[in-house]
Amino acid sequence: MPFIREIALNIYIAVFLLFGTVFGLSTFSYQHIFSEGPYKGDTTQGGSTLGARVLWAMVCTFLWPIMVLTGLNSAWILAKRKRRAAVTNH
Repeated sequence: MPFIREIALNIYIAVFLLFGTVFGLSTFSYQHIFSEGPYKGDTTQGGSTLGARVLWAMVCTFLWPIMVLTGLNSAWILAKRKRRAAVTNH
């Protein structure tokens, strides 16, 4: 039975890494939300490169749970700002 536990653990690790890779590739355009807050940083003159996409995907592959939490925090901050702006405009 230890063999079955090893297979289950390997599947769990593979799914974790696969989800992180897909998360990284799909959130590349929004990486400013997941890293240093809701402000969009300066982009390079050449735009996004394949190397930048690969680096972002590699970071997210291993750290996607942390990235999700920081993204939720940034979304909360943006929603709070939007509510505050709506209140001051009315």
